[in-house]
Amino acid sequence: MKLTVHTFLTVDGVMQGPGGVEEDPSGGFTRGGWLVPHADQDMGKIVDGWFARAEAILLGRTTFVMMRDFWKQITDPDNPAATALNGLPKYLVSNTVTEPDWNDTTVLSGDGVLAEIARLKERPGGELQVHGSCRLARTLHEAGLVDEYRLLTFPVAVGAGKRLFTAEAPATGFRLVESASTSAGATYAALAPTPFTTGGIQAVDGKEQLVEG
Repeated sequence: MKLTVHTFLTVDGVMQGPGGVEEDPSGGFTRGGWLVPHADQDMGKIVDGWFARAEAILLGRTTFVMMRDFWKQITDPDNPAATALNGLPKYLVSNTVTEPDWNDTTVLSGDGVLAEIARLKERPGGELQVHGSCRLARTLHEAGLVDEYRLLTFPVAVGAGKRLFTAEAPATGFRLVESASTSAGATYAALAPTPFTTGGIQAVDGKEQLVEG
């Protein structure tokens, strides 16, 4: 399976609490809900397209609990996100949750979690999708296990908060796979990791010339 990470971001890179103040107030974060004023049908189509490709869902504990408590209430058969999240196999990375209480959920715990995820990727099928799950997404990025990042960035900056790419993260290049924009001003980019490269600018015969490192 292809491992894909799906994240809502502010323009200053924060992914914490997009849907509401109560969603993730850890660290004293009080600016949750920044996505809501910018949600529209274009965003909905992009997100529905994500879930249409899902074969299984991989979540960290905080996101799992938040999603479980909300999406178990949504029984509309015409809602692609609810259909996927409630019906597909789910994998929860947690050392504290032993009874996940959500249909078809397997708990992954202990020191061998990354190896288990790597084995899941070896299975045939569609996509193993991570949604939110900041700490897990960072760990997968650092381990080089992510095949594609799908980032939906909204026209708002909130300052401090949890970020997908931290100062400690490894340097990575990306290749643009697909992109779109919404009527509310959000921008979408699907990115495949590539090796990190550098370059420079030189003056050659009176002209600027880019030089790859």
